[in-house]
Amino acid sequence: MTSTIERTIRVVLVLLGVITALPALALVSPRWALGFSYGIPVPSDPMAAALLQHRGVLQAALGAALVWAAFAAVARVPAAVTAIVTKSVFLALMAMLPADVRAGAVSGIVFDGVAIVLLALIVVHRRFAAHAVPDGLSRASAGDRSPSQR
Repeated sequence: MTSTIERTIRVVLVLLGVITALPALALVSPRWALGFSYGIPVPSDPMAAALLQHRGVLQAALGAALVWAAFAAVARVPAAVTAIVTKSVFLALMAMLPADVRAGAVSGIVFDGVAIVLLALIVVHRRFAAHAVPDGLSRASAGDRSPSQR
């Protein structure tokens, strides 16, 4: 039986993963994807356009990792930490831009901020869940001994 917390974590990871992967649409519809994701037109420089499309593929890979983590608990911390780092870098880069330049990316900025908080909560939950002892057992009987008991 899956707990309510587990179901919630799965739903959150799937939603975050799917939304994170949306920039991959720049491969098939650059005008729409870049406008929607960043509020910018397709760059006239073909190299810049290719780099943004490549970024979309990397976002799709990160999104896929988050969806995978929804169903494979062992992948949760690595996928969540990777997403936290990449999303934090995006926020830091956006913070260095003038407000009028980053205005088109407000939805991405808000999404990444919320995603970082939710992913951090999932990492913390995973950390505490890994050390939880079932009711009726002591830590020693559950096999968790302190270093002095080893």
